Amino acid sequence: MTEIVVEDGAWTVDVEAVRITPGSGRDVHEVRKTLGDLVVPLEAVAGAVFEPSRKGGHLRLRLRPGADPLTEVGAGLLAAPADPYRLAVPKERRAAAEYMAGEIRDLVQLAQVPEEPCPDFLLPGPAVPISATAGDGTVSFDGVRVRLEWTGFAKAVKQAAGAQEFRLSDLTGVEWKPQSGLAYGSLRFRVRGEGPTGRPEEDRRCLSWGVQRFGGTSVLVGAAVLARLARHAPEPPAALPPPAPDGRDLPSRDLLIRRLTDLGELHRSGVLTDEEFSTAKKALLDRIAEL
Repeated sequence: MTEIVVEDGAWTVDVEAVRITPGSGRDVHEVRKTLGDLVVPLEAVAGAVFEPSRKGGHLRLRLRPGADPLTEVGAGLLAAPADPYRLAVPKERRAAAEYMAGEIRDLVQLAQVPEEPCPDFLLPGPAVPISATAGDGTVSFDGVRVRLEWTGFAKAVKQAAGAQEFRLSDLTGVEWKPQSGLAYGSLRFRVRGEGPTGRPEEDRRCLSWGVQRFGGTSVLVGAAVLARLARHAPEPPAALPPPAPDGRDLPSRDLLIRRLTDLGELHRSGVLTDEEFSTAKKALLDRIAEL
């Protein structure tokens, strides 16, 4: 086991995972403090580097694409102080940081971790319930619903629309962007069946802020939503073949009953919503009644 402990936090590495603990000082970014301890499985790691600077440098963990919802939402735009996968290292600990980066790379190579993107998230994302206040509103997510409530900084169009609430099953995606130049920072939710969105400061599906630090911990809410969208994305049941004119190719009654059982399992596990389950169940029962 290899460990490095500095004011900014601590990393511990073994053959199974990289364990990351943020520092507790007031200079440690609120995103990292709110996120708390992380256990990154070795299979999610692509490598590690030490990036030297005049005052010391950063130890940086590189993750495989698709392994972590926070990394996916941040899309490489999360500033270094807020990035949980970067550790600020003072000048006197450079050698230790370089050694740890090499140790992580060796472990990844020995474990033959694939280079290709992960088909599913390997990290669970931030815990829920979670909320953040940023710029013109407050966003909260309890694992089932996203709620947006506006502050006095919100534009009139948002104030007129009132608080917004969306079920997870209504969402098709989430996007987070930091404030940059004259462009607003934003946390935007894509809602099924709704068309193109406008400017962040006027979009009722979007939290927005005009100063970088006012983004707060909004990226964590975005990551929590994305993690659960991926986990509970419904897969439509396999289409039944259309009946042949003479009825000879109709699926057997036993096959339809097995599919009905499968639907029940998908519903109990949360993959299918109540509405999706009821619709699919009715279609199968109607087919069984025709036999």
